[in-house]
Amino acid sequence: MSLYRWHRYASHRGVLNLLLCLTLVLLLAGLWLPMVTMTQLVIFENTFSVISGITGLLQRGNALLGLLLLLFSVCIPLMKMGLLFWLVNNRRMGSARRMRLLQLMHEYGRWAMLDVMVVAVLVVMVKLGAFASIQVHPGLYLFAAAVLLIMLLTGWVVKLTEHINGAET
Repeated sequence: MSLYRWHRYASHRGVLNLLLCLTLVLLLAGLWLPMVTMTQLVIFENTFSVISGITGLLQRGNALLGLLLLLFSVCIPLMKMGLLFWLVNNRRMGSARRMRLLQLMHEYGRWAMLDVMVVAVLVVMVKLGAFASIQVHPGLYLFAAAVLLIMLLTGWVVKLTEHINGAET
């Protein structure tokens, strides 16, 4: 029965897949493109992206912080997108199992991405204060757009699955 119900909503699958591909492009661009430039005492200027920041931390011996940022800003978002893609395209999975996986993803996915970035930016701004200025670049906006799209797509798939579960009972 759930296979039949999921086929009824096949039109959503195409749009979801297209939006997941767009989200992947935004996420990868957001990770690699410069996010911020910090100018210290008008002389020293550093521009970095998420990836360059992580590699810089690892090279300077801050392995724990670098690995945490790698996990929460890169690995978890990519795994979340992969799981969403699999859930959307796996027609044989029952709705109850699909819902359990979505709830699990929601439980642990909230710790990733945006929260970490906001905290990191706040820490940098507080530490630098009057000694530096920060200029924001497109990488930050692309990363934030990818985060928001992942959240919206997850919500859409949850609502779709709930609707399918409700139709089965």
